[in-house]
Amino acid sequence: MRISTPGRICLFGEHQDYLGLPVVAAAISRRIGIESKARNDQKIVIDQPDIGHTETFELSETWPYNKKRDYFRSTINVLKKRGFVFSQGIECRVSGNIPINSGTSSSSALVVTWVHTLIKWCDNPREVSAKEMGEIANEAEVLEFGEPGGMMDHYSTACGNVIYLESIPQIKVETLQPQLGAFVLGDSQQPKDTLGILSRCRYGMEAILAKVTAFDAHFSIFDTPAQQANDYRKLLTEDEFGLFSANLADRDILRAGKKLLQNGAMDDQQFGQLLYQHFENLRDYKRTSTPKINRMMEAALQAGALGGKINGSGGGGCMFVYAPTHAHAAAEAIESVGGKAYIIQIDAGTRVDS
Repeated sequence: MRISTPGRICLFGEHQDYLGLPVVAAAISRRIGIESKARNDQKIVIDQPDIGHTETFELSETWPYNKKRDYFRSTINVLKKRGFVFSQGIECRVSGNIPINSGTSSSSALVVTWVHTLIKWCDNPREVSAKEMGEIANEAEVLEFGEPGGMMDHYSTACGNVIYLESIPQIKVETLQPQLGAFVLGDSQQPKDTLGILSRCRYGMEAILAKVTAFDAHFSIFDTPAQQANDYRKLLTEDEFGLFSANLADRDILRAGKKLLQNGAMDDQQFGQLLYQHFENLRDYKRTSTPKINRMMEAALQAGALGGKINGSGGGGCMFVYAPTHAHAAAEAIESVGGKAYIIQIDAGTRVDS
């Protein structure tokens, strides 16, 4: 049996989910898969040839964890807590073509695939929705290890296609079905600076919001119009004000993007423009881009792409552009300035391939 799960790109709402704001994300046609078969003992054997590693343990050895991000064991433990029973081992081979450590959710896609695989091999299988698989994967990857992180990666890779995700006041996942053409994913092949970027974009913004709400208890990151940003300018440094204003603008860009994606007829030009406006805020105020990614973006736009943005935590990793009529030219342009390019489409969520 082979089960696969897609990677994902964040269309709108980058660096906003941890503020409680919604996101729009899309699954992409780069996937990670697990081929599995039953064993006649209680061993779990996971061959990972792409990284030259094989992991082996007994079903009775899933606790305590042997390393910081022990996702193969943690997923079994989370499933056991939910009533799933395992009495036979599994032999697996992991393979995929999602760029690793580049902001396209390769680790979350792997965990979702592992969740899906284990559910198929457990003693008491039942129907599990894609949404629930996303929840289980988030618990196994994030909550079980007390790490920061939202649920966008897990829901978008599990559910597939394009989703709108709210986390406040409660979790709401809405599937969007826009008619989108080709994208081009560009891997800068630069390591991400996740902690450095989070320090600025998350913790910096949380400090700004504390200042603003102490001054005005009626301020709301959800509802206060972006035009009112100047009311709080005197409270903030120039740098803080830029970050604050960019977050209000990105909130409104997402709303415009969601409305556009819900329309029956797609306005490709407007979609590209909204992506690029989001990128400008990420580049100029949240400072998640790099000079190389900026060059990749400009080269792709000159080659006919309609817009795009950096993807993921930033400081390296991937960007993407929307290029429904010039995908090959945009890919060549990205590679001409040192990036690795992949033409991608929107794809389905986790599935049984065979």
